[in-house]
Amino acid sequence: MKRPTKDNADSARRISRRALLLGGAQLAFGGILAMRMRYMQVEQADEFRLLAEENRINIRLIPPARGELFDRHGAVIAKNEPSYRLTIVREDAGDVDAVLARLSAIVDLDPDELERAKVEMRRSPPFLPVTIADRVSWEAISRVSVNAPALPGITPEVGLSRTYPLGPDFAHVAGYVGPVSDYDLSKIEDPDQLLLIPRFQIGKVGLEAKQEEALRGKAGAKRVEVNAVGRVMRELDRREGQAGANLQLTIDHRLQNYVQARLGRESAAAVVIDCESGDILSSASAPSYDPNLFVRGISVADYRALTDNKYRPLANKTVQGLYPPGSTFKMVTVLAALEAGAVTPEETVYCPGHMEISNRRFHCWKRAGHGHVDLQTSLRESCDVYYYDLALRVGIEKISEMAQKLGLGQRYDLPMSAVARGRAPTKEWKQSTYGQEWVIGDSVNASIGQGFVLSSPLQLAVMTARLATGKALMPKLVKSVDGVPAVGPEDLELDIAPEHLKQVRRAMYAVSNHRKGTAYGSRIIEDAFRMAGKTGTSQVRNITAEERRRGVTRNEDLPWERRDHALFVNFAPYKDPKYAVAVVVEHGGGGSTAAAPIARDITLQALYGGEPPLEAYPKSSRSKVKAQQERLRRERRAFLKRDSDRA
Repeated sequence: MKRPTKDNADSARRISRRALLLGGAQLAFGGILAMRMRYMQVEQADEFRLLAEENRINIRLIPPARGELFDRHGAVIAKNEPSYRLTIVREDAGDVDAVLARLSAIVDLDPDELERAKVEMRRSPPFLPVTIADRVSWEAISRVSVNAPALPGITPEVGLSRTYPLGPDFAHVAGYVGPVSDYDLSKIEDPDQLLLIPRFQIGKVGLEAKQEEALRGKAGAKRVEVNAVGRVMRELDRREGQAGANLQLTIDHRLQNYVQARLGRESAAAVVIDCESGDILSSASAPSYDPNLFVRGISVADYRALTDNKYRPLANKTVQGLYPPGSTFKMVTVLAALEAGAVTPEETVYCPGHMEISNRRFHCWKRAGHGHVDLQTSLRESCDVYYYDLALRVGIEKISEMAQKLGLGQRYDLPMSAVARGRAPTKEWKQSTYGQEWVIGDSVNASIGQGFVLSSPLQLAVMTARLATGKALMPKLVKSVDGVPAVGPEDLELDIAPEHLKQVRRAMYAVSNHRKGTAYGSRIIEDAFRMAGKTGTSQVRNITAEERRRGVTRNEDLPWERRDHALFVNFAPYKDPKYAVAVVVEHGGGGSTAAAPIARDITLQALYGGEPPLEAYPKSSRSKVKAQQERLRRERRAFLKRDSDRA
């Protein structure tokens, strides 16, 4: 059936209007799109060009060379050396396990390191290199290069690695570096971007940690072109960073080596201070450890061997170790009494072997007593009762004040880990710490360096240097920074009467040079180098009345950890002091037998600048000293050979 003409016309008009509307809408949309494209391409061209450039060009940090450490004569303590390593890029390797299997057949790979690398590969983007072997030999690098076609994704690289040529000698002073950990980052509020570089190394303990910012340096940067997925295509330019500062220490590496060797297998510490400058010439803690083990991550077995050792090789006993100073504290007590006018050098005290105080008997080390003793005799023979009597006269406050004046109970500002304050106790201290009143027995115990009194070997060395010079010497560890001398605090005169110091020095001289002196067996024979010193023995256990009745058990018959600590402090030469020395031997027994011989040997080594002649020793000691010197020379040669082989 044919449609009417009128219907056809209406239908055509409707189609034309729709086409017109649709065409207009399309035209409007196209116009808007064209205007938007013009706006983006012309008016915003610079902005989008910058965004595109930033996506195409990446800025990457370049780690700086770490500053190196030197001793006072320029010997290297810590340095950077080229280190060869092997890296793998997962996406280039394809079958990672197969490539690593082929690599293992060519070079020796540490299973622990290999497992760590696999974990790191799973966490990292496939195009980032991951280290699978570090500090590999040049021969291994050569073998990998020759077999490169069979090892896709494996790349030999060279970088800088920290090494400590003198090994255990400076472990407790220099410390060591290690990879940045999450714990390290948690302690830093706004970490340097360098610390976020995978396996970047920072100082962990010792001077490496305390001088981290100076040693780290400033990062450089390089601009690299990357593709859409972030893979580096080429390097455009580079700006090298600023190397860390080189630090020169006050330590003498030859003396340090001798002291460390002389302490041997004892659990001990020794400090040597220059009496003119306050420079720390040696700071040795025994036993020590090899810091090179920590640089790339110590094994579980090696770390357990260190932590399970009862002699605590990881602790720096020179500044962290706190010990009752024993009779080495008696110079403090007598100076406090002299300064207070409570005693004169000639005044005597009778020692029957004990003193009754508040219904308690305080014993002298000599059971039969010393009889009538004055200042010089009391120090020379280390009579305890004399100092009990002084404590009753002068009181703890003045004793504590004198201890502080001589350098005890202070935390020195040195770049070493966990420098301890020690303790010069007062009545207020006991009340605030224990909520208890100070009693007279506390003062009596403190007068001979027992009870609440604690000091470190460093503090004892400072005390001795101040007694020797009459100056408030401050210990110094850093000699210069990048060749510029380090500026330390000015050494002021001690506020102690010179005549009183002279009396104490004279008594200390008698300790080492009078036949009745407690350190006479460890004297120096050479007249020009004669030393003044003081022995000390500090108890670590209580001796019961029953034990005293049946006889006090000898140290050698006790378990090691219950034996007394042995201490000795000295300065030399007596007439012109150059060096002050402090030695502590943990659970060593008597100061005269365990610590004094070590301190005497260290003092002679410093005075002679090397191995002293046998004539400087007492005749009775020369055969023993000769054998000891030969043993130390053998050990030194063996160490140098091991170091040469490792290099």
